[in-house]
Amino acid sequence: MSRMVNCSKYQKELPALEKQPIPGVHGEKIFAEVSAKALLEWQALQTMLINEKHLSLIDPEARKYLLDQMWRFFKNEAVDEVEGYTPAHDG
Repeated sequence: MSRMVNCSKYQKELPALEKQPIPGVHGEKIFAEVSAKALLEWQALQTMLINEKHLSLIDPEARKYLLDQMWRFFKNEAVDEVEGYTPAHDG
């Protein structure tokens, strides 16, 4: 049986990540508090933010911005929108 986690994004028990996604304190916290589903959704949004805002991951300010947006996403707080993007609706 796969490991479960009380996901901070969805406020319910969901399948957890198989391993820590990034090294360090942030990776440990994600591993302990974020479901695999929420991380996949964040990665899709992160990719759109990087592309839309022309962010360079070499830039420390860009990394700081993405880290802030990531934790806002996982806590269900407002995150920056990607202009012109309309999410697909199920059904």
